[in-house]
This record gives sequence, C-alpha cells and structure tokens, in this order.
Amino acid sequence: MMNTRRAFLSLLVAAGMVLSVGMADRANAATAADLDKDSAQALQNLYNTNPTAKSIGSKARAILVFPNIVKAGLVFGGAYGEGELLKNGHVVDYYNSVTGSWGLQAGAQSYGYVVFLMTPKAVEYLEKSAGLEIGVGPTVVVVDEGAAKNLSSSTLKDDAYAFIFNQQGLMAGVSIEGSKISKIKR
Repeated sequence: MMNTRRAFLSLLVAAGMVLSVGMADRANAATAADLDKDSAQALQNLYNTNPTAKSIGSKARAILVFPNIVKAGLVFGGAYGEGELLKNGHVVDYYNSVTGSWGLQAGAQSYGYVVFLMTPKAVEYLEKSAGLEIGVGPTVVVVDEGAAKNLSSSTLKDDAYAFIFNQQGLMAGVSIEGSKISKIKR
C-alpha cells in the first residue's frame, strides 16, 4: 500500500513538472517569425516523408499547420500548441490548438499535425467561426499510413484531411478528436 502510494505521488509530481514545462512554453510562446519557420519546416518534412500528404496539399484550398503540440496527463490531461493558416503558400492567420481529456492516461508526448482544408465550405467555416473543433463542423478525416495508401485525387471527397506526425513521448496513441482550434493574434 505504501509503495503504491509513493509510486502514485512520484507519478503525480512528474506529471506536474511536465505540465508546468508545457505552461511555461505557452507563456513564452514563439514569435511569429519562429512559428513561420517551424511550420514551414514541419510541412516540408511531412511532404518529404509522405507523398500522399504532398499530393493532398497541392489540392488544398488552405492548410493549418501545427508544428508542435505538447500533451501531458495523469487522469486529467491537456494538449496545447500554436500554428498557422496558409493560403497559396502564404501565412494569413495564426491559431492555437487546445485539447482537454480525462480517463486512463499518464505521461507526456509531443507531436505535430496538419489539416488540409479541401472545400470552400471548410475554409469559410474556419474563417467565420474564428476556429473549429475537430469532430464538429466540417468533416475532418484523420489519415494514418493505411488510409493514405488508398487516397487519390479521385477519392478526395471530404472537407478536410489531417495528418499527425513526429510523435514522441511516453503516452500511447494520439488523437486530435475534440481539439479546439482558435484564431490568435501574433
């Protein structure tokens, strides 16, 4: 009983430290120039490693790029990161991505994701609502390696496609379902 309590308290302290580092990063958010550089590099890395993403990107009406999302949790968890909206290869706005969760979870991880907005309806929804929530509004399909093999220009029928990349850390799996994407000033 005492060892279980000690292990739980150690895990709680570790999660608290991870969360405080994440919050410190949020408080010292990157400049627009840093975010531009990180987003461009993340998108290029995705294109270099995933030809399907590059093909979809060339057909997208707009692209949301979140180069680094930090997620941590111990029963209750959260994730945060900042990104930008690109149209015709140019940055037009900045956004953040926030997710809260609860359940069986412990640890921390980081990852990036890109959402390719394919239809005028998806872009209009994002701009008029100053954001979106994954799973509400336009249909967003999260593309994994298996699904990517079956996508082609003739099968692209959904409003948006999301690719998750650079997953690192100690939590199992990544989900962007329920992520709230909101416009920010940068």
